[in-house]
Amino acid sequence: KLVDEDEPLFLSLINDLFPGIVLEKAGYPDLEEAISNQVNAAGLINHPSWTLKVIQLYETQSVRHGFMALGPSGTGKSCCISVLMRAMSDCGEPHREMRMNPKAITAQQMFGRLDVATNDWTDGIFSTLWRRTHKAKKGEHIWLVLDGPVDAIWIENLNSVLDDNKTLTLANGDRIPMHPTCKIVFEPHNIDNASPATVSRNGMVYMSPSGLDWQPILDGWLTNRGTGEAEN
Repeated sequence: KLVDEDEPLFLSLINDLFPGIVLEKAGYPDLEEAISNQVNAAGLINHPSWTLKVIQLYETQSVRHGFMALGPSGTGKSCCISVLMRAMSDCGEPHREMRMNPKAITAQQMFGRLDVATNDWTDGIFSTLWRRTHKAKKGEHIWLVLDGPVDAIWIENLNSVLDDNKTLTLANGDRIPMHPTCKIVFEPHNIDNASPATVSRNGMVYMSPSGLDWQPILDGWLTNRGTGEAEN
């Protein structure tokens, strides 16, 4: 994650280390065309810096099973995820999301609760969604999107999911492996409360406020107005 002020300094350092070498951009013509179609279908504006973030998210999910779209509200995180999923579906890989806010519930409501008196187990919301991923249709990719602030209370319980074990361990002793076509996506504002162990296990795509200024937001709003109103 580089803030905007540090990016020119970083690029100049790279240029000093590797003088005369120009980095060629990796091309994904089919995906880029699908992204452009989905952006237009959603009534959005194909803003280059934002579209670059969609490509970066695609590259991150190609090598990671857990990753974060990180940034303040209004930078297009949710749209970035949904546009990429629909574009990948257009490319022949059907994608579907399951979304929840982990901060809106307690840890027991999220992962499950074991009744000490009766020894009965009640699944939580996340563990229920996790089991549902194993019932997905063949070839269908499912993204579990955790949209909300990162809290050490619940995210530390996902360390075994995010590392190479790829296994959800519950309080009743159940060990549920991650489905091969499942990804876990975090959509937080910041990671101030996340430990280094959690951060190191995730891929990161930082959505900077400067990457989506007011002009494309205004243009997108005007496209949804009537012709006369937009001209006025």
